[in-house]
Amino acid sequence: MTGLSQIGVAVIGVGSMGRRHAENLLRAVPDARVVAVVDANAELAKKVVSDLGVDGCYSEVPAALERKDVDAVVIASPSRLHAPTIRAAAMAGKHILCEKPIATTLEEADAALAAVESAGVCLQVGHMRRYDPAYADAKRRIENGEIGRPVIFKSIGRDRELPPMSYFQAGGMLFLESSIHDFDLARWLVSDEITEVQAFAGALITPELEKYGDVDCGVVNLRFSGGAIGNVESYRHAGYGYDVRTEIVGSKGTLQVGYLEHTRETVLTAGGAAHDIVADYLTRFADAYVLEVQDFIETVRKGREPRVTGRDGRNALAVSLAAQRSYLERRPVAITPTNT
Repeated sequence: MTGLSQIGVAVIGVGSMGRRHAENLLRAVPDARVVAVVDANAELAKKVVSDLGVDGCYSEVPAALERKDVDAVVIASPSRLHAPTIRAAAMAGKHILCEKPIATTLEEADAALAAVESAGVCLQVGHMRRYDPAYADAKRRIENGEIGRPVIFKSIGRDRELPPMSYFQAGGMLFLESSIHDFDLARWLVSDEITEVQAFAGALITPELEKYGDVDCGVVNLRFSGGAIGNVESYRHAGYGYDVRTEIVGSKGTLQVGYLEHTRETVLTAGGAAHDIVADYLTRFADAYVLEVQDFIETVRKGREPRVTGRDGRNALAVSLAAQRSYLERRPVAITPTNT
């Protein structure tokens, strides 16, 4: 891949996330060119092609994978389609950046990873918070020993409002779609695997989610293999804004990451204090999404191992599925991470 002047990319799934990836590739990654977009919604695909000036427009994945100028794919389709699309892309010899989760079952995940291994292509998983400058700095400080040995991990993830009901009809489970980001952060920042979870959850604000087997809030207690402990809170309807915060308590100090404000400016007047609040994930992690695709293209060009591997995606998925099982069975659930 190092001999190519540009990496040709097909973006598969061009809802809000896929479109953002396509936009970032076009404006911020000179070494890449978006040559095709794919979406089952043909009208949506045509609009993105028209808006962004991309040539290739497809409603089915195989047609895009047949293109010889497609060197890599970015998968941002619904989660249930991730694993089969990874397998198809790997068999076609395409490098892959796939949004989380990489699958909805461990069996599907293992089959996808086996296909990637057999094809010898790159698979990077879209846990973009690792690329956020604040989280990346926290990781650096932990590795430098500034807070000593991590002892407690605490994370909060609150969305401003519920997605449309069609999202839940497609299987947007809380632990699988939201909490999984925090589980990946926990593994990464603590530098250890999660081996036991106990989850508590409910559809307390939106009881109609129960018919989809889903919840609007959840708390998951964690135990790491080295003895550290943790807690992850996820909430889908905070109302006031998009709120993501993390705290890592160490033997020598504590790190806190996250804030509500976009500009971090507070205005104090006689009428009180005011500040802006981040509205959504695309705003809060705008820089992270750019850095993520830049790193993916560089990884493909240099033929190196991704910073977020298929194993990372698989182990975060295992924690999410264990949390779901713990909630349903009302008991702690042990996890056996994979090292391959």
